[in-house]
Amino acid sequence: MKLVTLKRIFRAGLMSFWRGAFVSVASILVMTVTLFTVGVTVFAGVILGSGLQELRNKADVSVYFLTDAPEERILEIQDLLEARPEVLSVDYVSREEALAQFRERYKDDQLTLQALDELGENPLQASLQVQAQDISQYEAIAEFARGQDALEGGEAPIIDKISFYDENYRTALARLQGIIDSAGQLGFFVILVLIGTTIAISFNTLRLAIYTSRDEIHVMRLVGAGSFYIRAPFMIEGMLYGLTAGVITLLLFYPLTYWLGGATADFFGGVNVFHYYLRNFVWFVCLILGTGVALGAVSSFLAVRRYLKI
Repeated sequence: MKLVTLKRIFRAGLMSFWRGAFVSVASILVMTVTLFTVGVTVFAGVILGSGLQELRNKADVSVYFLTDAPEERILEIQDLLEARPEVLSVDYVSREEALAQFRERYKDDQLTLQALDELGENPLQASLQVQAQDISQYEAIAEFARGQDALEGGEAPIIDKISFYDENYRTALARLQGIIDSAGQLGFFVILVLIGTTIAISFNTLRLAIYTSRDEIHVMRLVGAGSFYIRAPFMIEGMLYGLTAGVITLLLFYPLTYWLGGATADFFGGVNVFHYYLRNFVWFVCLILGTGVALGAVSSFLAVRRYLKI
């Protein structure tokens, strides 16, 4: 294609963009809403993922050992558990640490502390706090721990109980898994509905903008202009709508994320959306501007082709 033709196409697109001020402003506003929804969707996904991870982090399995269990055997089981691929971490809490934590927890309850002192010895058990990569893996971890205790040939078992086999614990774990699954599915559905709705509105707005130029398109067709030569200026116009809307959206996100950053850090698993926005600003620029330009170009192309019968 000749350079002069490209210049004419770009000039025609720019003229159309500036000439129809009202239609341009309306299209830019609608596309800004569309791109804003795309950005909010990204932030919502990050916040939702962080919140769900926070819920996962609160789940663990505790393996409690008999009070006379040798520490070296407890540490052997810890090493075996840490070698498992489904295990994220294993924390050993000795009897002394358990006692110190108990005293700290009940430091304001003198009756409880007096009763503990009257025992004359430490009644608390050593334990391993095991965290899995995924909630669904806790049963396998519990079975493995119980199996290792049974495999100690010639020696007495040292595991007293495993929290996973407590009925209340298993019920709570199942509910937590249900909450995580439901939240993920609901969030994905809402995101799809929002994006689909805003893209449909944006497409119809661009179609209206192109409809106002139908007489010009008919004249161009009558004088022998090719389909691409007719479509291209409108695609340039749509890309300019998307580019302008993208810049506006990026500017809007700066004060909005700054205002919401502290709140999201406090209530949604420690994710500060303002810091996240700044750290990933280049990625956001590519996403928002790229989506805006692509949406404008594709919507304009389809609108001209489908509704103006070229």
